Amino acid sequence: MKNVDYIIVGDGYAALFFAHHLIKEQKSFKIFSEGRKGASQVSAGIINPVVLKKFTTFWKAHEQIDYLTKVLSEIEKYTGINYLIKQPIHRIFHDENEKNLWLKKAASEELRNFLNTEFSELDDVRNPYGTGSVSQSARLDVASFFSDMFSYLDSKNCLVKEKFDYIQISLSENIYQEFKFKNILFCEGMGVTENPFFKDIPVIPNKGHHIKVKLQNDLKTSVTIKKKHFLFPLKNGLYFYGGTYDRDQLHSKIDDSAVEQLVNSLAEIYPYDFEVKDISFGFRPTVKDRRPIAGRHHNYKDFYVFNGLGARGILNGCYFSKNLYDFIEKDIPLPEEISLERFLV
Repeated sequence: MKNVDYIIVGDGYAALFFAHHLIKEQKSFKIFSEGRKGASQVSAGIINPVVLKKFTTFWKAHEQIDYLTKVLSEIEKYTGINYLIKQPIHRIFHDENEKNLWLKKAASEELRNFLNTEFSELDDVRNPYGTGSVSQSARLDVASFFSDMFSYLDSKNCLVKEKFDYIQISLSENIYQEFKFKNILFCEGMGVTENPFFKDIPVIPNKGHHIKVKLQNDLKTSVTIKKKHFLFPLKNGLYFYGGTYDRDQLHSKIDDSAVEQLVNSLAEIYPYDFEVKDISFGFRPTVKDRRPIAGRHHNYKDFYVFNGLGARGILNGCYFSKNLYDFIEKDIPLPEEISLERFLV
């Protein structure tokens, strides 16, 4: 029998950012990865403090951006790479009214550090009213982040490449297979619907598609372009464009209507030919109040959940994993806004 401080079930942002705290604090753990790419691994990796439909920000945006920068620097110490791509978002304005609204919002205390008031025009894309850049926005190199983190965990014998089987848990002894654990944390995204301990948490699937395209003419500027969706360069000469949001078409196959939406909206801003090379989709676990869900099972006191990161999986996963770690290890209460208890009242 092997003793471990933690078993982590799941392999998205929630799982890996929590694992980082365990690495940092020298806790022993095993992370169970089924090997399928979920919503985190096919995500755009956008780090954005502004809701660009309304030009508003969100809860703890400043704190989350700052903390992510800190954590990625810590991760760099053991992977050798910082996965933060400092390419700002440039929002294409629909009309002059949007530009005026941007300026009005930029004068507010809430947004003055995020909305740049010096507008610019971009080559190679249609932007007749110009663009506004979002300060402190960036991207995560998603593919490298997951590939390198899994390689590191594997090298430290922390990664178990198999599907977790709930039936094999000995509830009375905290034993799973050959592992005796102090705590077990479930970070399964929409896979939580199959979890007998936390299947009732109120996560709502939101299906998102994105496409990878070959552009006839590469873009001259290294920024992330946003109008209806995000457009940015990848390492292999392709470009990412996406993603969509759909709470209704939840079958596990590509939606032609979503792909058509992406192709048509890209054609609106890119005036040359392009070829779709790949189509991907995932199911984001969202919550009605737009807050993650973290907490302890009401009967099994060593069983925990971290889920509901939504479209801001990077920021939510990074920032609130620390709250959950402190709750488990230091008995510091979770913020009420993210606590599982808010659904048990």
